[in-house]
Amino acid sequence: MLTEQAARVRYGSDSRRIVVKIGSALITAGGRGVDAPAIERWCQQIAALRHAGREVVLVSSGAVAAGMSRLGWARRPHALHDLQAAAAIGQMGLVEIYERAFARHGLQPAQVLLTYDDLANRRRYLNARSTLRTLLDLGIVPVVNENDTVSTEELRFGDNDTLAALVVNLIEADALVILTDQAGLYACDPRVDPQAPLVGFGRADDPALAAAASPRGGALGRGGMASKLTAARRAAVSGAATFIAAGAAPDGLTRLLAGEALGTLLVPAQPRQAARKQWIAGQLKSRGALRLDAGAVRVLREQGKSLLPVGVTAVTGSFDRGDAVSCLTPEGVEIARGLVNYSADECRRIAGLPSGRIEAELGYIDSAALIHRDNLVLV
Repeated sequence: MLTEQAARVRYGSDSRRIVVKIGSALITAGGRGVDAPAIERWCQQIAALRHAGREVVLVSSGAVAAGMSRLGWARRPHALHDLQAAAAIGQMGLVEIYERAFARHGLQPAQVLLTYDDLANRRRYLNARSTLRTLLDLGIVPVVNENDTVSTEELRFGDNDTLAALVVNLIEADALVILTDQAGLYACDPRVDPQAPLVGFGRADDPALAAAASPRGGALGRGGMASKLTAARRAAVSGAATFIAAGAAPDGLTRLLAGEALGTLLVPAQPRQAARKQWIAGQLKSRGALRLDAGAVRVLREQGKSLLPVGVTAVTGSFDRGDAVSCLTPEGVEIARGLVNYSADECRRIAGLPSGRIEAELGYIDSAALIHRDNLVLV
């Protein structure tokens, strides 16, 4: 495993795509209402990262808490319809503050509200991924929250720590930063033992950390340190590291992502690309096959490039965009497996064609490649 200093450089200052999650207690100053000055400070730091060429997706809690403040409710309600009403009211003011704050720094935010179904359903998952990636390509800062106004108790993420970890996977981020009202993860609950030492560095899958994480959330949020550790483990499956740090620290976000030793850093067992390719190779059942010509086989084996439609001679099976398919030699031997960018019927229509003819044949173009090299692994 990397040393702490090397890991903080690798996952802090060297990360290019980052998911930042800010909790309800921070957004609402402990329930006193939306803390606009604090939001301005975080937006200023995110703007500095964005202007330095780094991509940031912000996962913001606070809609329910902001609505509670507007409604004069001191305690988080339990009834789902009350939570949904509070979210609908609070989301309005929250988005307006973000828009004003980012505009001061020449940035345009975009609101993205997700439900559990959006990430559980493959087609909607891919649509959400395409939307977020397009926003990042346009220089936009996506502000993501759970769509609490329509989510049901049975179909919800549980907390925004979980949502943030799933967004890491969705956009293949390098790092997750969870800003909280604590300095980081402690060896035991600091509310029980004020002398509890801070865990500065560790592996996300370390079983000893589970005992340290408190399952108790605050009055405003649904999570707790246990949910943050779970989020770190989810992010680690995608090969991303997780920082847990105090959101109130002056310039804490930019200092953290410059490699400074703040809060807790939990690293994955293996780097992002290796983790993703292991998942593709070992966890996904092939739904079909693309038979390649000798030139395409050589390009995949020797040059590590993406698979283009011009190198495909035949398509078998029934699969949708985003499914795993096998890549076969002219003799029918599997040499690679990857996530395909077009359905089986669409692949049949564009097989053998140069990428420049995809749009003319299909009426749209999602990608010039049938399988991008980042989503393809040799077997």
